[in-house]
Amino acid sequence: MTSSHDRSDNSPSARRRTRRGVAALAAAGLLLTGAACSDDEGDEAVPDAEATAGDDDAGSGDEANDGETFSGTLAAPEEADGAFAYAEGAPDGAELSVTIAGEDDGTTFELDVTGLEPDRGYAVHAHVDPCGPTGDDAGPHYQDEVDPAATPDEPSVDPAYANPENEVWLDVMTDAEGSGTATAEVPFTFDEGGAPASIIVHEAMETATEEGEAGTAGDRLACLDTPLG
Repeated sequence: MTSSHDRSDNSPSARRRTRRGVAALAAAGLLLTGAACSDDEGDEAVPDAEATAGDDDAGSGDEANDGETFSGTLAAPEEADGAFAYAEGAPDGAELSVTIAGEDDGTTFELDVTGLEPDRGYAVHAHVDPCGPTGDDAGPHYQDEVDPAATPDEPSVDPAYANPENEVWLDVMTDAEGSGTATAEVPFTFDEGGAPASIIVHEAMETATEEGEAGTAGDRLACLDTPLG
């Protein structure tokens, strides 16, 4: 005799219970599959969003804050590439570098020189035109507010205009190795096409400030192009 525990229940109600159980298992499987797909898609989407944010951060204003640097090695005009040596006192092979950083309320200039004559001063200014075969090619000093009395033949010598607040003066003193640094902070910025185009190293050890001679500094020994415009 077979016990009731050994017999399979094939009644209609048992078959309905079995079909309902299978359907429930299938539905649960679909839900798990959908959740897994959703997680996979989310995992793929997150790196894309982070990469985009990273790209935007990489293009932020770090370059603007650091400024632009112009540098060159002095050479005779016929061989020069943006850095011109015109006279004794600015030896061929000396190096000039200027970093110009603009902010909302002003501009900072940082000058570095190496290989100039040791233990002496040089008057240095920003000029309106690029360097050329002669020092005169750089034109007059850059002025934020231009002296109305100045002419190409008679540059500004009025201390109301020829001063380190209205021009860019970077007078520098070299050490025993001929190296030196100077910084100028001016209370103005530059519009496109209205920036200084060069830096001139003068013979005088410092820039004159007195009435009728303000801004003068002797012969032009060297020039470095600073093409900001």
